[in-house]
Amino acid sequence: MNTARHDPLPADIADRLLELLSSDDAFRASFQENPVAALASLGYKPADQALAADPAPPKQGAPFYCMTSQQLASKEEIAKARKELVSHLTVGGNHHVIFAFEAGKVASTVSLK
Repeated sequence: MNTARHDPLPADIADRLLELLSSDDAFRASFQENPVAALASLGYKPADQALAADPAPPKQGAPFYCMTSQQLASKEEIAKARKELVSHLTVGGNHHVIFAFEAGKVASTVSLK
């Protein structure tokens, strides 16, 4: 289980993240490889700082590990749950739960809060 938390995402970053995850194949590949680097590319300073400290993808127990997945949810699955994902990503206290972007688990994960 992931124990490290990170601050909630600002609404503009969460919105841009979900827009790209539901439409841009290159960004999706980048996010799947290293969500911290993908968030840093959106101008999210905490991700930029985390990336500078350790450029490797987040490992269990590290901040942003909650955004990793074995198989990234489809564009359609992310688009369908976009409203719930925005709420999940922009609220404090839930950024230790994994699987928010895992294929087949998006809806059930964001409905747990």
